[in-house]
Amino acid sequence: MASSSPRRLSLLIEHGYKFEVIKPEVDESRLDNEYPADYVRRVALAKAEYASAPDSLTIGADTVVVLGSEFLYKPANRPEAKMILEKLSGKEHHVYTGLALSCAACGRRHVEYDRTIVHFNVLTEQAILQYIDTGEPMDKAGAYGIQGMGSFLVKKIEGELDTVVGFPLKLFRKMLEEHRECLKA
Repeated sequence: MASSSPRRLSLLIEHGYKFEVIKPEVDESRLDNEYPADYVRRVALAKAEYASAPDSLTIGADTVVVLGSEFLYKPANRPEAKMILEKLSGKEHHVYTGLALSCAACGRRHVEYDRTIVHFNVLTEQAILQYIDTGEPMDKAGAYGIQGMGSFLVKKIEGELDTVVGFPLKLFRKMLEEHRECLKA
C-alpha cells in the first residue's frame, strides 16, 4: 500500500486486508487545467508505481476535495483551515478518490476513481474555530474528517462514504476481482 494516510490504512485493516505500507514520495502538483478525476488517477498510479516491488500487487490512492473548479488541499495552518471551512459552509462539493493497482508480476496497471457529492451544513465562525481547535482538519484534504469529529459539518452525501474517507472499498473489491489471476501468482 503506497499511502501515508492513517484513515486509509485503518479502513483496510478493519476490513481484514493485510499489506505492507510504503510512504510514497511523488510529485502531487496539479497539471494545468487537469480535471479532478484525471488528477486523482494520475497521482494514485504514480504512488502505486513508486512503491511497486517484484511479485507484488501494489495499491496507490489519492483524494481531492473540489468546490466548483477549486481544488481544496490539506490546510497548511489554522487560518487556511478556517478559510477552507468557510468556503465549504452551506455548499455542495465533490470528493474524488483515485485508486491504482500495479502488478509487477504480470505488468498490468488498473486505475479508476470514485466521486461522492458532499453537502455541508451552514457553519458558524464559532463552530469552525472549535473544530479547528481539535486539530482534526490539519492533515485532511478540504480541512475536515467526515469519519471523525467533522461529521457534524456534513448535512448529507450522495455516493460512498468510503470515497470521502479516502478509500472506496466497493471500487477496490471490484478492481481486486479483476486482478484475481495476479493474486494467485
